[in-house]
Amino acid sequence: MTPRGETRERVLRTAAELFQRQGYHGTGLNQVLAESGAPKGSLYFHFPDGKEQLASESVALSGRAVGEALAGALVAAPDARAGLAALGDHFARALLESGFGKGCPVATVALETAAESETIRAACDGTYAEWQDGIAAALRGWGVPDERADPLAALVLSSIQGAVMLARVRRDVSVIHEVTRQLGDLV
Repeated sequence: MTPRGETRERVLRTAAELFQRQGYHGTGLNQVLAESGAPKGSLYFHFPDGKEQLASESVALSGRAVGEALAGALVAAPDARAGLAALGDHFARALLESGFGKGCPVATVALETAAESETIRAACDGTYAEWQDGIAAALRGWGVPDERADPLAALVLSSIQGAVMLARVRRDVSVIHEVTRQLGDLV
C-alpha cells in the first residue's frame, strides 16, 4: 500500500507536468489520475478544493524546482553576463529537451487562469516574486546598486519569459540567447 504523502506527491508532480505541457483547461482530472496511477478517491481526499487547488499547488511545486535551479545557476556565475546567460540556458535546455512541448511551468497556467482564479493567480504571482527576488539578489551581488536591482530584475524576468514564449512558438531557442546577451550588455 502506498503511503498517503507519496500518492499526493505523485499526483502533484503529474499534474505539474500536464499543466506545463497542456495548460490548465487542456488537462482533465481523469488524465491526472490515470497518468499518476492514483486511485480516484485520492484526488478529493488530498485536494478537497479540486482542480483549482491542484493547479495552484502544482504551480508552486514546479516553480520552486525551477527557482532552485535558477538560484544555483546565478550563484555559480562569476558576473551578471554569465548569470543571465545561465538563466537563458536553463530555459532553452528545457524547451529543447521537451521538443518545445513544455514552456515555463508558471506561464502556461498563468496565461489561462490569472483572470478567473485568484487562488491560481496568487500561486503564479508568488512563484514569479521568488524568482524576481533571486535575480535581484544576484544583481546586487554583482554590484548593481540597490535602487536599480529590483527594477532590473523585473526587466530580466519579463524579458526571459517573453523570450521563452517566442522560442516555443518559433521552435528556436536563439531568441532566448539573444535576449540574455542584450540584458547582459544592459546590466
